[in-house]
Amino acid sequence: MSNDVQQYKIRTVDIIVYPGFKALEAIGPLKVFDYANSCLHQRNLAGGYEVAIASTKTGMVSSDTLMSLHATKAISILALPDLGLIVGAHDIEKALQDSPEIVEWVASVAPKMSRLVALCTGSFFLAEGGALNGRRATTHWSFAERLSKKYPGVKVDADAIFIRDGNIWTSAGVTAGMDLALAIVEEDFGREVALEVARDLVIYLKRPGGQSQFSVHLSSQMTTHPTIRELQNWIMSHLDDDLNTPKLAARVAMSERNFTRVFHLETAESPADFIERARFEVARRLLEENKSPLKLISLKTGFRTEEKMRRVFQKKIGVTPKVYRERFSTTV
Repeated sequence: MSNDVQQYKIRTVDIIVYPGFKALEAIGPLKVFDYANSCLHQRNLAGGYEVAIASTKTGMVSSDTLMSLHATKAISILALPDLGLIVGAHDIEKALQDSPEIVEWVASVAPKMSRLVALCTGSFFLAEGGALNGRRATTHWSFAERLSKKYPGVKVDADAIFIRDGNIWTSAGVTAGMDLALAIVEEDFGREVALEVARDLVIYLKRPGGQSQFSVHLSSQMTTHPTIRELQNWIMSHLDDDLNTPKLAARVAMSERNFTRVFHLETAESPADFIERARFEVARRLLEENKSPLKLISLKTGFRTEEKMRRVFQKKIGVTPKVYRERFSTTV
């Protein structure tokens, strides 16, 4: 790891809250930065994060739970942090109406900030302040369409865990904010520190921003048709099989045409797309968790060849399996 002094300077972070903010979205990143400080201290490395809770004025700020946070700092264009992080709210329209000062602050400081971050529906503050015009951004999947319709100048990606576009970062809902915070820690202090923080927080995986908000396991649980749901579970246990449409249709005793229609009706994707996504997710996990050769992983997951697996990775997250392993492997 580099010993560059600049890499280990103290970085100021303002977590910006307002009445009705999502408590977990403030506390999650706060703990990521706190654990990063502890990790750096244990490694005898200087630097870290100096975190403050900020709002439109100082004092206690109530959240969406029984918890309130004490804002020790009022947002100001004259005292900018290295990183400003705006959390989301369930009723974001009310939050925008009740806290116009945050929108005004965003409009003034967005071009000047080293990093301006919005978690979940916090992206609406950035969009309202004009900071997302012409940029890619994400938010919680259930608000993505609303964000896109209200702010047509924003290139909304409803599927990403988090997105960085220049100095602007946005994340999906709730716990995705911790993934974004881990990515910031990695950029500031390196991959080893970020992975150690993830382990300390017992976060199962440090997910890259391009990963889908929906896992195949989650989407299969949401399927209401019992036959299709059972087939999805069977597919995920037999990814190395030849999973062609005639074989799958026969398994559920349907004609190929009816099977394709029912599957798409239940899952909003074709059987082939579901299978590709399932194979991709398993391959991604194998790349993160073990050192098996790429050829073996391509066989285990049903891709059959490294080239086909490479094409799918490039399509879905823009990197090759080899590069993905180098960046996100948890094996030593």
